[in-house]
Order: sequence, then C-alpha cells, then structure tokens
Amino acid sequence: QDLVNHCVNDILVQGAEPLFFLDYIGAARFEMDVFKAVVSGLCKACKENGCALLGGETAEMPGLYPQGEYDLVGTIVGMVSRTKVITGEKIKPGDVLIGLPSGGLQTNGFSLARKVIFDQCGMMPQDLIPGTRSTVADALLAVHRSFLRPVQALLKKVPVQGMAHITGGGFVDNIPRVLPGNCDAVIDRNAWQVPTLFNFIGRQGRVEQDEMYRVFNMGIGYVIAVRSRDAAAAMSLLKKNRQAPVVIGAVEKGSGKVVFRDR
Repeated sequence: QDLVNHCVNDILVQGAEPLFFLDYIGAARFEMDVFKAVVSGLCKACKENGCALLGGETAEMPGLYPQGEYDLVGTIVGMVSRTKVITGEKIKPGDVLIGLPSGGLQTNGFSLARKVIFDQCGMMPQDLIPGTRSTVADALLAVHRSFLRPVQALLKKVPVQGMAHITGGGFVDNIPRVLPGNCDAVIDRNAWQVPTLFNFIGRQGRVEQDEMYRVFNMGIGYVIAVRSRDAAAAMSLLKKNRQAPVVIGAVEKGSGKVVFRDR
C-alpha cells in the first residue's frame, strides 16, 4: 500500500489521475505468505485509488538476494490534460501554503528511525512509543496516506498554484521542486503539532531540528499552494473531504528555497 500510494501522490502533484500500476518483486526465494500479503496490499491500494493493477514481474534470484529479503518496485502511469498540468510556475509571493497531515513516516527516514529505535534505544516492535498508545510496529508500519480523493475534489473547485509530496528529502528537497527561482517557501514550524514519534526520534537520536525536517515529513505529508484569497475556500473544502488542513506558511520573495521560522 505504501508503494502504490507513494506513486499516486508523486504524479498527483502535477494534477494527474492514476490509470494503471505495475509491480516488480524480486527475492532469493518466494515465501508464499509474504508474496500473498504483498500482492493483497497492492490490490487494496490500487482499488482505493481507482487504478488498475495490470500485473508486473517476479524474479527469484538466490545468488543476488539474501534469504528472507526482497525488492518491491512500482511503476505508475497517469493522465492529465496538457492545459491542466500543475508545475508551480504560477506560484508568487503572497500565496498561502496549506499542509495535509501525514499518516506516519511515509516511506522515508526508516534507516534513521531503525537506528535510533532499535539500535540506540534497544526497543522491540511490540514496545510502546513513550507518550503514546502506539507500538513501535504500528507507528513504523502506518500506511502511507493517499491524498488523491481530497486533492481531486479541491482541484475541481479552487485554483491550485503548486503542490509538493513530502517524502524523500523532507521539506528541504521537495517544496523547492515547484518553487519559481524568485520565491521562498517560508514555513512556520509552530503552525502544527509534530507527532510524538518524530519528537521521540529526534530527542533520542540527538538529531538536529533542521536535519529532522530534511529527513522526515514531521507530520505534514502534502503541501498545497493557493492564492491568499482562495485559502479559506480551500481549507473548507479539504475539511469536507475528511482532511485536517493547516496553514503552515506562505510564499515570499527569495531564491527558490525553504526558510523555517519559529514564532
């Protein structure tokens, strides 16, 4: 499900609707219970996103993969009218940045999370994350959220200037991809409550705050830029579609980078 939803969100930032998905699974030897669980997850996510799972490729390579490990790769194809492609080039100073909450790590930052939680803290999957009722396993395996339905509803009603999917590279690498060279995205880090999991990792791993926002999504999985006059309508529509949007910042004159400000 993580893989499908990640791919869906990646093409959604340009306004594309997913059409079909293909997968590749490689392993030393296939364990049928694992194989069935993986394919079941792919099917579930494709159905929820309204795209077809056309098939893919499986490969057993005992000389390449260690026993018990496997690779899972996805390819997605979507469609958007040439006149409706969202590139971010229309973003300008004064635009409002709206964030949609993530469901968890969103397929990124697992290497650092595992190092801190398992290696440094010596925790087990069944242990509770301090300050929460969630186990380590549940927190790390929270499904990567698809933003397809609420964003599609938004695009039909409100002009959207640009969007960013917050995954690998966090805020620092993803938002600049849609920023014009004369604009900065100014993020207010106090605008939302960072989930306990991220605070725990940062504190226990002694990870600097700027590095946390470069590695993790910090609770914001998707960012939408709209004109200030459209912000209220966008917030209302997203709430009607079962989201919890929050204004996380604004666009100012700059040089195409992310700037963090703490009130």
